[in-house]
Amino acid sequence: MLNTVNLIGRLTKDIELRETSSGKAFGRFTLAVNRTRGDGADFIPVKIWDKTAENCAKYIGKGSLVAVSGRIETGSYDKDGQTIYTTDVVAFSVQFLDSKKESTGNPADILDDELLPF
Repeated sequence: MLNTVNLIGRLTKDIELRETSSGKAFGRFTLAVNRTRGDGADFIPVKIWDKTAENCAKYIGKGSLVAVSGRIETGSYDKDGQTIYTTDVVAFSVQFLDSKKESTGNPADILDDELLPF
């Protein structure tokens, strides 16, 4: 069986970096990925761990272009008596395709039609 995903997109906001009670670094961000037909974008939640999380929080931010490789993870939790289902990408690799300094952080960049050259 195979559970692998590869995405290229832009961060919609800066990374939320946290630490578990055992001291393990954990972060999350949302990746805006243009659809191939040019009819909008999908917003994919991504989880990152350990050094990957620390490096991402340090070097990239809102508007940064990145390539993410990882796996799909589903889950659920109860909120106010209702079951909420979740789907995330757990990244094992994040490649920086531009730097934090080069990104404008402009929300219009996130939906730029030329984000992916198809």
